Amino acid sequence: MKEFNAKKIVLMIADALILAATGFLSNLLLMWIDIANDATGAKMLQLEWSSMTLVVGMTVVFSFFTLYVAGAYNFYWRLLGKHEYLSCILGTTAGMALTALLTYYFGVLDSGKPWVLLSMQYVLSLVAMCGFRDFAKHTVVKLTEVGRSENYERTLIVGAGRAAHMILVDIENAKKDPNNPSRNILPVGLVDDDRTKYGTKLLGVPVLGNTDDIPELCKKNGVSLIVFAIPSCTEDERQRILSLCSKTECKIKMLPYLSQLLFDDNKPQLLNQVKDIQIEDLLGRDPITFDKQKTQDFIKDKVLMVTGGGGSIGSELVRQIAKYSPKKIIIIDIYENNAYDIQQELLLESDVHLDVVTLIASVRDYDKMDRIFDQYRPDVVFHAAAHKHVPLMETSPEEAVKNNIFGTFNIATLAEKYDVSKFIMISTDKAVNPTNVMGATKRCCEMIVQYKAQHSSKTEFVTTRFGNVLGSNGSVIPLFRRQIENGKPVTVTHPDIIRYFMTIPEAVSLVLQAGAMANGGEIFVLDMGDPVKITTLAENLIRMYGKVPYKDVEIRFTGLRPGEKLFEELLMNEEGLKSTENKKIFIGNQIPIDEDDLLKKLEVLRTYAENNDSDKTVEMLSEIVPTFKHKTNA
Repeated sequence: MKEFNAKKIVLMIADALILAATGFLSNLLLMWIDIANDATGAKMLQLEWSSMTLVVGMTVVFSFFTLYVAGAYNFYWRLLGKHEYLSCILGTTAGMALTALLTYYFGVLDSGKPWVLLSMQYVLSLVAMCGFRDFAKHTVVKLTEVGRSENYERTLIVGAGRAAHMILVDIENAKKDPNNPSRNILPVGLVDDDRTKYGTKLLGVPVLGNTDDIPELCKKNGVSLIVFAIPSCTEDERQRILSLCSKTECKIKMLPYLSQLLFDDNKPQLLNQVKDIQIEDLLGRDPITFDKQKTQDFIKDKVLMVTGGGGSIGSELVRQIAKYSPKKIIIIDIYENNAYDIQQELLLESDVHLDVVTLIASVRDYDKMDRIFDQYRPDVVFHAAAHKHVPLMETSPEEAVKNNIFGTFNIATLAEKYDVSKFIMISTDKAVNPTNVMGATKRCCEMIVQYKAQHSSKTEFVTTRFGNVLGSNGSVIPLFRRQIENGKPVTVTHPDIIRYFMTIPEAVSLVLQAGAMANGGEIFVLDMGDPVKITTLAENLIRMYGKVPYKDVEIRFTGLRPGEKLFEELLMNEEGLKSTENKKIFIGNQIPIDEDDLLKKLEVLRTYAENNDSDKTVEMLSEIVPTFKHKTNA
């Protein structure tokens, strides 16, 4: 049984009164007709008042029952539409028909023509009931919209399909709960690119135009919130529509992809799955997909070590590895808070038993790492530990060298010593023709991995290289968010600076896929689509907060930082590029390494770094990495 609330009871009483009144009115009209036709000898149309009372009573009882079954009372005033009117018509028709059949079958009437009364009553009651509903709808909506500028968030819904229908129902349901934050959402319209829907209504909410009209409609209707409700649209369409939404001053929320929607007993609650738009939604390319079976075969029942396992990339590596049934996960990190956080996350959220070992250690400490390798004998090592912050490494180049270069040398040497099957190092596009110390150290790490790959017979050494990772420690996105939320200007170093971007899960999937595909010596590079202008990224993020760039939030250009360049590259010219079975992953052929020369220069570099001689460290780094163009040696 559906809930009997005050609205339903009032409407049922109104319908009963309408049915009774139209029955008596119909019989009164028939009486006048009989009087007018009495001289002609026409047969009597009216019923005796006792018989009429019986017929009207039957229509009220039966119509009440059939209206309820037809769902005529199961709607919301704001969303009253053609389906609700149709249920009213069906219920009334069925009630009248049932009354007619029973009166005929039992022959309870001995005078007049009840079918004439029922026909007239049917027409009058339908007009009255539908008219009452329409009047009540507009009255209720008008009353509830009083003060809407203060109390309601005027909302435009993109899409007029099934998802939008369910969201509208969820919005109306939310109004019953005074603690529901969605109860103040006021849908003022929908947009859809299906021209057959223009001018129609979905649960009483009009389809105002197509997606190209979004900026104009938002301004015209005072919209403050846009809800993107097309979970099945293509990525290209999503990017086009979101770009139009970002031109407004509205906050933007969206449903996840169809494959990511959660359903509960076939009754999805979509409104609570609507999320704030993420900046990665505007990257302008399809999410990267990978062969999960290959990753499963690569990881299952193996002992895997992740250095830097508490960092943004390292922790996501650990999360994804945990999904593929590893024998053991060894988390190595020097920062105990991050290491503890990912350890607890795995233990609390995993549905299966995971053998997780979390160790606080530095990759600089060869002896400590030697004991760890000896004790746990990892099958695969993911080397993510590194200093990555470009400006900080400019002021402390010797620390970048100690941690990045010689930390990598230590872990790679131990991987070879203990017959690790695969060693995968995380690199960066800043290693290509580097202009900063951090990028130069990562290029040197790539050279070390290549050196190891050239003479190792048991361990496959591989490098993965990708661009900036959205949301990682040191990424511009968390910085921009903090600045906007604190009412500060958003700082961009240069109006024309551009970067390649990918999400953390994509970056980690690349690393896992590379490990599965690796034969040793490769640099795996992800096709990340077109580079993104940082200024555009900042503008879009400001708009996502419902603010206007340069008006509500200032964008301040601070000048390029030490070691920063306007654009990054993903491959050096000498490396070339060849495709793989995954169309988004390419392999750059490594430049051959002169092993003796590299080892001699590394020893000199180690001496300078350990003596904390910053100038000599940078000088020697430039000798090892010929493409390094630093401000001190350019």
